[in-house]
Amino acid sequence: MRILVFNWRDVKNPARGGAEIYTHEIFKRLAKRGYKITLFTSEFKGCKKEEVVDGIKIVRCGGKYFVYRNAKKFYKDSKFDLVIDEINTIPFFTPKFVEIPVVALIHQLCREFWFYETPFPLSFFGYMLENSWLKMYSRIPTITVSDSTKNDLIRLGFENVFVVPNGINVQLLEKLPEKAEKPTILFLGRMKKAKKPGDVVKALGEVRKRIEAELWMVGDGYLRKKLEKFAGKNVKFFGYVDERTKWELVRKAWVLAVPGVREGWGQVVTDACALGTPAVGYNIHGLRDSIVDGKTGLLVQPNPKELAAALVTLLENKKLRKKLGRNALSHARKFSWDRSAKKFERIIGEFA
Repeated sequence: MRILVFNWRDVKNPARGGAEIYTHEIFKRLAKRGYKITLFTSEFKGCKKEEVVDGIKIVRCGGKYFVYRNAKKFYKDSKFDLVIDEINTIPFFTPKFVEIPVVALIHQLCREFWFYETPFPLSFFGYMLENSWLKMYSRIPTITVSDSTKNDLIRLGFENVFVVPNGINVQLLEKLPEKAEKPTILFLGRMKKAKKPGDVVKALGEVRKRIEAELWMVGDGYLRKKLEKFAGKNVKFFGYVDERTKWELVRKAWVLAVPGVREGWGQVVTDACALGTPAVGYNIHGLRDSIVDGKTGLLVQPNPKELAAALVTLLENKKLRKKLGRNALSHARKFSWDRSAKKFERIIGEFA
């Protein structure tokens, strides 16, 4: 089967996120099974216009917004058996011009993201138009990664929604690892408004009224410089690190802190589970799917004080922390990219 995937970014894009990792992990496995995969996506500085990565042919044409216009022309000039329309913020509007079967891939609805990450008035119009854009896909078979997003889509009138969860990106540990000597909280992700990294820094101030804890901030983003100005000496900014260093930090951390406004799933949570590190996260879409409250971590109301209180609970209670860590290891065994790819393959096979 010849499959054309539309997505605004690919796994080599510096601005890639969990959605791009998901796409790459699924389709590189389908490519290995004999599918002809072409990913049409946007350009970025220094990129190749075309290349093959893990069996996926990647074609880059146009920037963040023009990629949508160029996608239509690319489809018209090529021959495929199935189109995957991956919707991140703005859809490719494939129901308007694609005559072959289409399957939508939606990780999360934007909702609050419009106001956190998009300038006015684009944020206002995007928020108002999102429902209209998505309803265009209501009769299109749709794959998503969590029950939270599935329920959102069903409320919008979607008729065929299937959940294919994320896998894990690390080697699953057999037992709890040795942790850092001092109580250590970890934030891992892009430092942008929608991820609310500042809430973790604020929470640390409350935590340190009770415990001599440290905070490791791993990742980068436009908020980093601002955060560094008001973060104290007990906060260490690592920036982007290589994969080995990243997972070593996750393994050593006592607890992972995951704030935010909305997630599709929360890939970092599942990967941390595989390394025996429990998470404290906001009770929001996605995180309430990836964190099993009271079993693999704790869910709290979205504010720094609630986050701090839960962090103190885990940092002070060694017995509870180890229990959640062991549960997290066990829970992580339920996820694998191989199983997810096979489920994805079965679903698209029904509609192609």
